[in-house]
Amino acid sequence: MNTEHYAGLERMYLAAPINEIYRPRIEIREGVSEIEIALDSRFHHAAGAVHGSVYFKMLDDSAFFAAASLEPEVFLLTTSFTTYLTRPVSAGSMRAAGKVVNRNRSQFIAEAVVYDSRDREIGRGNGLFVRSNKKLADMAAYTG
Repeated sequence: MNTEHYAGLERMYLAAPINEIYRPRIEIREGVSEIEIALDSRFHHAAGAVHGSVYFKMLDDSAFFAAASLEPEVFLLTTSFTTYLTRPVSAGSMRAAGKVVNRNRSQFIAEAVVYDSRDREIGRGNGLFVRSNKKLADMAAYTG
């Protein structure tokens, strides 16, 4: 278990400007991650439920950081991600749990499920992640 690496990834995630909007909580462990946000009406589409882009962000981020937990040297990139929205939500919170299901020398496959505040599944997705040339050690938010 590489707790220093996980803490660096958590710092990096929370420092991303996009997360000033969502104000997430994140926890990363070996091969898994969990992200939670409190819902806000600013995340709604015109029909009053959470926009699909929020589902995608939660699913992609949790799967991404599950994969990133297993790569201590370089930043990963999402190369594809499939999202399934299975239940609308408009209030409460969203919690996404990601886990790595396969990896080899060139790629990681991770899946994620997002839940509402009553622990009902509201979406799921899976993605393919590859290593970039960007070293984590060169990223200020990662190194603290």
